[in-house]
Amino acid sequence: MISLTEKLTALLEQKFQEEEFSHLFLVELKHSTNDVIQIFLDSDSSVTYEYCVKLSRYLEGHIEEGGWLGEKYTLDVSSAGVGAPLQFKRQYVKNIGRNVSIEVKDDHKHIKGVLTEVNEDSVVVEYEEKVKIEGRKKKELTTIRKEVPFDNIKKTIITVSFK
Repeated sequence: MISLTEKLTALLEQKFQEEEFSHLFLVELKHSTNDVIQIFLDSDSSVTYEYCVKLSRYLEGHIEEGGWLGEKYTLDVSSAGVGAPLQFKRQYVKNIGRNVSIEVKDDHKHIKGVLTEVNEDSVVVEYEEKVKIEGRKKKELTTIRKEVPFDNIKKTIITVSFK
């Protein structure tokens, strides 16, 4: 038997084939035991309130028509949000030029800087660091380019600066 999560995911994937919704994609779908369904979306451009409402109504229609849940359930369709970790390559591409914090798997270090490139298997982050330069007494601020393979990324979060 197909689970509710699988049914809803299939409905969303079908809806994303339509031109109006083709820029959207599913980031996460959670269904808790007390029938709270949370759907987190992202987009190549932006996730608007109107898209969330349209998708919520579309899914509600199917849930009620199919009798998949009782009368009491909560359906929340929203954007993944700034604090949510990036999970897909297209999220990285969308966020080129933004500040990120990448937690690396191997040594649990955090690399903080500007996401400048997204390649097939990696991302490039640039940040400034004081580095000792040969022949000089003082360390100098230098731009460092660090390539991080996707396989070595534990978590990436967009960081917001209020400077």
